[in-house]
Amino acid sequence: MTAHPSPAAPAGRGPGKAGEKKDTGPRLVAWEITRNCNLACVHCRASATCGPYSGELDTQAALALVEQMAQTGSPIVILTGGEPLLRKDIFEIAAFGTQKGLRMVMAPNGTLITPAVAQRLAECGIRRVSISLDGATAQSHDRFRGVEGAFEGAMRGIRHIREAGIAFQINTTITQTNLDQIPKIQDLAVELGAVAHHIFLLVPTGRGKYIVDRAITADQYESTLNWFYDQRSRTPLQLKATCAPHYYRILRQRAKADGISVTFKTHGLDAVTRGCLGGVGFCFISHRGVVQPCGFLNLNCGDVTQNPFPEIWERSEIFLSLRDYSRLKGKCGVCEYRKVCGGCRARAYEATGDYLAEEPLCNYIPAPYA
Repeated sequence: MTAHPSPAAPAGRGPGKAGEKKDTGPRLVAWEITRNCNLACVHCRASATCGPYSGELDTQAALALVEQMAQTGSPIVILTGGEPLLRKDIFEIAAFGTQKGLRMVMAPNGTLITPAVAQRLAECGIRRVSISLDGATAQSHDRFRGVEGAFEGAMRGIRHIREAGIAFQINTTITQTNLDQIPKIQDLAVELGAVAHHIFLLVPTGRGKYIVDRAITADQYESTLNWFYDQRSRTPLQLKATCAPHYYRILRQRAKADGISVTFKTHGLDAVTRGCLGGVGFCFISHRGVVQPCGFLNLNCGDVTQNPFPEIWERSEIFLSLRDYSRLKGKCGVCEYRKVCGGCRARAYEATGDYLAEEPLCNYIPAPYA
């Protein structure tokens, strides 16, 4: 699975009328357009392989889903996988989304991007592509991605995307094995001409469960996010931390310590978004049409083959509970930063079986506990 390309998106979504095009829908939808993949990444939440997988939405169902997404507003739709370019109708789906006013982006792994593919992506309106680099060298990246040559393929794909005039970002999933390489990966992103660098903190789902011993500690988590904050003034890249909701607490703590007011002018979209967006401003749709809060939180919130997507977004009991921050438990429930952080609901679920439980990988002590 390749991680998502997206600018940060404001939270605070609320229910509206099903089928009505309002600003009450999701800001971001990650759509696992296929689970087929030509790589075997060690952290993949879907445990994706070359397939085939049964029950994948066919072209007609996929286009119908695009139509339903457009009824909720104009979300950023992330075509992800697996490897989205393995789907034969991917350009047709992307072009239809663009035609419907959706902001279409894609998360391929880069290895299948030729000059012709890059040109077709541009023609069907793909606004941004994300390609993951999980190591600063071929050896480290290929080991993470499970296929020799993955790094060279990603570099080649990036070159073609850049030549086609499509903006691209670099995504990096952080573990113990590459923690010391993150600064070098960020430097490489600048060198390659990326517009953004998004870091992802490992969530132990799918194959990620088998490398949970490589997850960074709570202290390393805190240190890494503080380092990431410091890069804001040191790099031309747009920076975003994903599956790392604590970053939005740290942003406010650091800004306060520096005497800076957190406004759109000073902190861009980071000022108007929050940590965990699952079910709030973001959702995930599986290759079979099952809607989840995110790709790492395996909770069935509805099935688009049975109910319209706008109805699921607006009425899912799980989504409604995630939008009610008063329902958070443990120290997350009393934390003064719960509205801007919220803790990783997927990490809480994997650790406790309760998606509203406190985030297990957080060393912050909220005021009521101090």
